Amino acid sequence: MKRIMIIGCPGAGKSTFARALGGKLGLPVIHMDRLYWNADGTSVDEETLERRVAGAIKQTEWIIDGNYRRTLELRMRACDTIFFLDLPVGQCIESIIARVGTKRDDLPWVESGPDEEFLGYVRAFPHEQLGEIYCLLEKYGDKNITVFKSRAEVDQYLASLE
Repeated sequence: MKRIMIIGCPGAGKSTFARALGGKLGLPVIHMDRLYWNADGTSVDEETLERRVAGAIKQTEWIIDGNYRRTLELRMRACDTIFFLDLPVGQCIESIIARVGTKRDDLPWVESGPDEEFLGYVRAFPHEQLGEIYCLLEKYGDKNITVFKSRAEVDQYLASLE
């Protein structure tokens, strides 16, 4: 495991898992949100994002967390391991609300309140993206793939690495 991709619904704990896994394995962590968002809260254009992702995955070792559908296959082709945090949407929304006002290393700003448009995106995630993700996991079945259905499974996995 040297080139690891972590995907899942927003709020599933991708960045938290990435940091913990990176600490245990001694691998650098790259947050897709950092590649996509500018410090002022504006996003980069698609070309810039693809260029940044392509540069990141050229490295020999990495953990990269985040979905960003446009670059999923690019990252899947380059990785050797995929972790999919397929947690219940309700848990994801609770996490998003709980982290409001908290400084995070994966975002260049502190969220001041839950964004209703973003929460709508999260609520729609199972209907709009889950099927596509599972199809891609099947397509890239030659990769080492782990699907977590709960935070307890994530914690057990991390504990098994000690």
